[in-house]
Amino acid sequence: MSQPPAKDEMALPPNSKAMSVRRRWLRVALALAVLVGGAGAAFYWWQHSQSQLPPGIAWGNGRIEADEIDIDTKFAGRIAEMLADEGDMVKAGQIVARMDTQDLAVSLKKAEAQVQLAQRAIDEATANVAQQTSQVLLAKQQMDRATSLAQEGYQTKEVLDQRQQQLDGANAALRAAQARVIQSQHALEASTHDVELYRVNIADNTLVAPRDGRIQYRIANIGEVLPAGGKVFAMLDISYVYMDAYLPTEAAGKLKIGADARIVLDAYPNVAIPAKVSFIATQAQFTPKAVETKSERDKLMFRIRVRIDPERLRARADAVRSGLPGVAYLRLDPAVAWPPQLQGNAAR
Repeated sequence: MSQPPAKDEMALPPNSKAMSVRRRWLRVALALAVLVGGAGAAFYWWQHSQSQLPPGIAWGNGRIEADEIDIDTKFAGRIAEMLADEGDMVKAGQIVARMDTQDLAVSLKKAEAQVQLAQRAIDEATANVAQQTSQVLLAKQQMDRATSLAQEGYQTKEVLDQRQQQLDGANAALRAAQARVIQSQHALEASTHDVELYRVNIADNTLVAPRDGRIQYRIANIGEVLPAGGKVFAMLDISYVYMDAYLPTEAAGKLKIGADARIVLDAYPNVAIPAKVSFIATQAQFTPKAVETKSERDKLMFRIRVRIDPERLRARADAVRSGLPGVAYLRLDPAVAWPPQLQGNAAR
């Protein structure tokens, strides 16, 4: 038995069924038209934005980035003090954390005591040298008198030999005393080096910011025991802020290191930040496996880096943010003037 028609189909005459099907297809076609129209509008906006730029200026999307620097420990140890937190602006050389250095402090005191002992040993050895020098002088005088008397026949050869032995012994003792002075001096130098080493190690356990910047992350906390090289902070170097963009082969081939650029952030669309091209990749990104036709070559994209002047950044350190999206505009031809929207705020 055949299935009875659906209720809606039973309620509609044959011509009405066809009209219902046509309405469904019309709704689908309308939806597709809206989607295609939206894509077309986006493409039109891109073309329109490109048409507003002179032929000698290219652009690419990117994000503001700053070099990230890890502040980590040189030796294994426990964090004793934290003097900075996330978001803080720090200066080069500013102390941001201290490690526990009690064991190094004890070793330093021991090395300093050894320095004092070595200094005393040098003083004693120097005094011994002076004493032995006097003994040598006395033995030489006695030897001279014995020699003179032996020549006149008033002194025996046995006494002359004894005076010679005394002089030789005094000279040997003097050389030994002088050697002990040198040995004590070397011991003093070694102890002094130990003191310097412990002081350097203690200083290295005081963590400082290597550059001006902002603390991005605090990775450890007070009381944590870290291995050598353990990370405590990650900071952003505000003196090296840049944006990486990608340009096609034709534009990248005309660009030169040092070319003028402008960065416009989405957050500040009316401000054009002056920058310079600091890097052009020597190898293309997104390269197809086989490049046979010009349409394929047009897909080659080269990474370009534009860097903001460090002096400008130093005066606006509080405004530096990492990760903000924007657009990098690059001047391919130095003779082309920047359009008004990219030069009116360049001096800000």
